[in-house]
Amino acid sequence: MSVPTLPAPDPPVAARSRPAPRGAPHLVYLLVGLVGAGAFLWPFWLPADAAPAQAHSGDAPLVAAVVGGLALGALALELRRGSMNAATVALLGVLGAMGGLLRLLDLPGGGNGIFFLVILAGAAFGPRFGLLLGLSAMAIGAVVTGGIGPWLPFQMLGLAWMGSGAGLLGRATARLRPRAEVAVLAVYGWVWGFAYGAILNLWFWPFQRDGGPLSWSPGLGFTETLAHYGRFYAATSFAWDAAGALTNAVLIVAVGVPVLAALRRRAHRLAPVTRW
Repeated sequence: MSVPTLPAPDPPVAARSRPAPRGAPHLVYLLVGLVGAGAFLWPFWLPADAAPAQAHSGDAPLVAAVVGGLALGALALELRRGSMNAATVALLGVLGAMGGLLRLLDLPGGGNGIFFLVILAGAAFGPRFGLLLGLSAMAIGAVVTGGIGPWLPFQMLGLAWMGSGAGLLGRATARLRPRAEVAVLAVYGWVWGFAYGAILNLWFWPFQRDGGPLSWSPGLGFTETLAHYGRFYAATSFAWDAAGALTNAVLIVAVGVPVLAALRRRAHRLAPVTRW
């Protein structure tokens, strides 16, 4: 008579599904920042005979792929360690789609509705959510508006940094009265109206080498580079960015109190998931 063999016991839960290391998502977000900074700055180390036509036409798809891959990796790690759940991902997708659609609105002075939404959502949900929202909203907006080109990954990075900074600021302003907090965020949006334009110009400015006082050329020192860029920015972008910065501030003041309150209520329902 044969003795029946018992099935092997299931492995412990911890062995079957190990949570992601606690600091793993933070490392991925850090890599996003480093890759973004490198993508903006590497042209300043190009040789003197580099052709101006090389303005990221070859490396932009690679930058977009790397940044997109890192964002998806961060999302997967957040889900694995439980700092995000399906509801948070769904909300991220909805807000990203809303931000992308807001790019269809032509606001006075060249303003863009996508900025105020990313700032308010970043302040409500935190810096990591703000970073992911900035990346996704700009990508969706480019598809909706047909604005896909070598500039897109740089726009995504700029908006991601804006959203992440709003998340850090939101941690400090959360205890303020609603109108006071919205006033602070309006100032932040105004400042970023200039900062976003100044950062985005760097995706093409190093390739414009005509030897004039508004262009850059290899061999310029740091101070001279800043002086040349300051003149270029004042002559080409300042007025446009000033109008956009004002639009950002006006939108945040006009709708910030109810929108931020609604986003914060949602964030509290998802807590502790969104305590980033």
